[in-house]
Amino acid sequence: MRHLNKLILLMAVTLLTACQSVDGSGGGISAGGAVTEEPFVATDQPERVGREQFARGNYALAQRYFQNAVEAEPQNGDAWLGLAASYDQLGRFDLADRAYGQAVQIKGQTPQVLNNQGYSYLLRGDTARAERNFRKALALNPQNRTVSNNIALTKLAP
Repeated sequence: MRHLNKLILLMAVTLLTACQSVDGSGGGISAGGAVTEEPFVATDQPERVGREQFARGNYALAQRYFQNAVEAEPQNGDAWLGLAASYDQLGRFDLADRAYGQAVQIKGQTPQVLNNQGYSYLLRGDTARAERNFRKALALNPQNRTVSNNIALTKLAP
C-alpha cells in the first residue's frame, strides 16, 4: 500500500513539475493536453510552432518543427532544448542526449539545461544522475521551484 501511495504522489507531482520551458521562463512544460492529429506545415517560425505542439502533447510533430528550427538556425540553443525535450517524450533518449549536447555547447550548463537533462534522466529511471543534475541546477539558481520539485521527485521514484 505504501508503494501505491508513493506512485500516486509521484504521478501527481509529475503533473505539477517537469522540465522547464525552452524559453527559460521556468513555467514548465506539462505533458498533459489532448493530442490532436495536426499535419506538419512549413513555417518561418518553426521554434514557436514546435513549442505550441509540445504544449499540446504532439511530441512527434514538435520534434519535426524543432528539427527544422535547428537546421535553419544551428546556434539556437532554445530550439535544441525543445528538440531534446521532444525526443525525451518520444523515448528517444539517444537523440535527446545529442540535442542536449548541442544545447550545452551553445548555452553552457545553465540551470535550465541542467534541469531538463536531469528530467531526462528521471524519465529513464536514472534517479541518481537526475538528482546530480538537479542539484547542480539548484546551486546555480537556489530559488528555482521547478528544480526543487524535481529533486523531490527523485525521492519518490521507485
